[in-house]
Amino acid sequence: MLQYAIKKFLYGLAVMAGVVSVVFVLFNVLPGDPARMTMGQRSDVQSLEAVRKEFGLDKSRPVQFFLYLNDLSPLSIHPDNKESLEKYHYLRLVGVGEEVIALKWPYLRRSYQTKREVTSILRETVPNTFILALTAMIFATIIGVFLGVLSAVHKDTWIDKTANSFAILGISAPSFFAGIIIAWLFGFVWSDYTGLNMSGSLYSYDPFKGEIMTWKNLWLPMLTLGLRPLAIIVQLTRSAMLDVLAQDYIRTARAKGLGRNAIIYKHALKNALNPVITAISGWFASLLAGSFFVEYIFGYNGLGRTTVTALEMSDFPVVMGSILFIAFIFVLINILVDVLYAFVDPRVKLA
Repeated sequence: MLQYAIKKFLYGLAVMAGVVSVVFVLFNVLPGDPARMTMGQRSDVQSLEAVRKEFGLDKSRPVQFFLYLNDLSPLSIHPDNKESLEKYHYLRLVGVGEEVIALKWPYLRRSYQTKREVTSILRETVPNTFILALTAMIFATIIGVFLGVLSAVHKDTWIDKTANSFAILGISAPSFFAGIIIAWLFGFVWSDYTGLNMSGSLYSYDPFKGEIMTWKNLWLPMLTLGLRPLAIIVQLTRSAMLDVLAQDYIRTARAKGLGRNAIIYKHALKNALNPVITAISGWFASLLAGSFFVEYIFGYNGLGRTTVTALEMSDFPVVMGSILFIAFIFVLINILVDVLYAFVDPRVKLA
């Protein structure tokens, strides 16, 4: 088991190394001068050169890439001085001349626009996106399993056909299109009945209470983000339930006189949920990534909206930091799921 986990961890490191390389190359060949975007179009040459030197943009591409890897690596080399210590917050391991081999958290650099550290920006926005993705997954799971069971139990009836039509619609509709329709209907046309707004963040400012949580602004982006996984869960649950209901032990339970609800919810559903749980484990990271345009449409202050806004302003450190964070979550969840599978079923390691 330990060897299997180490192998998966090394695969994860290789994937992250590839993502870092692609992200760096991609955002260093895009048109536009970050220094000019920071200082404005009328800035003088001296100011532009000072900004380029501050952010390391005056160096060659290979040197910039090496410095970027050094900033991201937990084990890295930095100047052994107070300024470097305040910047990287490292733990000194071994001194080598004027430099030090140190242990630190990955440094994602600073925003071109606000000069704030990207880690600080992510620390503010990631919890909002995490809450959005988690509530969307809970909503999709509860409603999707219920509709899937209902569809399987009433196979080939109008209930089954309606649930299937809803699932096909949910899978087919792109998130940005569904978001616009949902925002217009529930936040504008029916706003007098729903009490919901077309846009708004999880936190709002009250002049008397200060910053407060506005839960109603979570409903519409949660519905939009959870629509696609809900539709998939409906189909998975329906298919799994139909397979389980055709098993011999279900017929035996019926022959023994067990009630319908006991057979469905105590025996059949328990076994039918296995493929659903497997699918859910890999969807959470997808919802984090899928929240980008949903947050932008609803004005929800999270990781997605911050990334899109930063991309519009050519604030590449923020965009790169967001992409690397999402990639890390994907890799981490996949490693944990693979190790969990191997722990539950040792045959996975042989495969």
